[in-house]
Amino acid sequence: MVAAARDQVPSFTFAKEYRKRPKMNLSWCDRDNCHEDAMRERVVGLHNEIMFDHPATGQVAYFWSHEEEEKVKPIPSVLLLVKKNDEGLMKVAADAVKALTSLGDIKVMLTPEVAAKFSHYYSVDNHHILLFDPKPVPGFGGNHLPTDSIQYSSDSSLEGGGDGVGGGDGDGKDENEDICNGSDGPDLICTLGGDGLLMHASNLFSGPCPPILCIAGGSLGFLTPFPRCEMVDAIRISLGLQNASEGSFSASDANYENDFFHQSSSMLPHCGECSPQNTKDGKRNRPTFKFGANNKICLSMRMRLDCRVINREGVMKARFNVLNEVTIDRGSSPYLAALECFCDNVHLTTVQADGVIFSTPTGSTAYSMAAGGSVVHPAVPAILVTPICPHVLSFRSMVFPDHVVLRCYVPDDARADASVAFDGKHRRELHRGDSVQVQMSSYPVPTINRADHSSDWLTSLKRNFNFNTRARQSPL
Repeated sequence: MVAAARDQVPSFTFAKEYRKRPKMNLSWCDRDNCHEDAMRERVVGLHNEIMFDHPATGQVAYFWSHEEEEKVKPIPSVLLLVKKNDEGLMKVAADAVKALTSLGDIKVMLTPEVAAKFSHYYSVDNHHILLFDPKPVPGFGGNHLPTDSIQYSSDSSLEGGGDGVGGGDGDGKDENEDICNGSDGPDLICTLGGDGLLMHASNLFSGPCPPILCIAGGSLGFLTPFPRCEMVDAIRISLGLQNASEGSFSASDANYENDFFHQSSSMLPHCGECSPQNTKDGKRNRPTFKFGANNKICLSMRMRLDCRVINREGVMKARFNVLNEVTIDRGSSPYLAALECFCDNVHLTTVQADGVIFSTPTGSTAYSMAAGGSVVHPAVPAILVTPICPHVLSFRSMVFPDHVVLRCYVPDDARADASVAFDGKHRRELHRGDSVQVQMSSYPVPTINRADHSSDWLTSLKRNFNFNTRARQSPL
């Protein structure tokens, strides 16, 4: 009996130890289908442990490659946008255009109004100066005719209007293909002004947007890390016409870090100013500089929100890409805004407040922050939902992943209509039954970093908002 029992034990133990476990497979799913490639999660080991291969986001950088010498190299172009009604900035921009066009290796694009002022008042006239004529992007704007689908298709008819809505050509081509086929656009956008000018540039390029170099010329300058004296060199480096490692004034230089990035906000220089340096002969001269690392220039890929206004019949009446936020509020009504909000068609909450803000990480330091929302790093792929003066104690700001689709509609029993604004503009009424659909846009706004996305962002927080600044306690 004992020998028989011993003979039976090994067979049972063998089956238990060497039984093959089923292999776990992972996939990630969007609104259309599921994918098994390009995942950062992977399954390892016999027990199907799940691990991350890398972070979800990281610092984006670009560089110019010259694999083969071309006989005729295309001349890069830069679109220069200047803040209106500021003669000081117009003079700075005119001098920059003279310097950029003097060598003949850059084309400068100007709006007709700015080009006329440069020619008349500053004698700036060169065959490398081109006029910029913004073209409407198919599918975006505020005067859509009824379509068969909520999703805009390129063969749908659009009514041209004051909001700059273009018309479809009716050939049935893919919308993204039509938007990306433009060949006469600039290679770089340079804004000389404040944060509002960056918003204007985003509005001009509702579809694909070139990298934007933001030069400080406004009052706050949260999104404008470059001072005016670095404008010409920064444009040339950004276009690959000048080596990023040239010069002696570096964002990685220890003295510069102490002077600009890592000191307290009270000691930071005013946005847009440069500290002159002494030369060998004792003269004061502006410093040359470099930025980026290893000839790579860092970018902040600023996410935008694709916002669509849809009526009761499912017809899309307006569509905008917003860089900061879309705000639904009560408008001029004396009653609270009544809204029903959904996340991926799952009821989220009933809003009874002055309004609600759907914000990007870039917009988290704008209206959303003023309404009590969280401050979010621009590289975080998220959508913020922040109530405006809610008439309850439990409604707090929320953060959603960028793959969700959020929707708010005005119910039939609402006391009054609501109002919606896109980046503070294009305000329109929302009647009972109208809804606003918010989701991540396929077209971000890439802005060029002076150092990297974290350094620029934290520097702006400390300099402009005195982030977490107080008198330090003395030691015991």
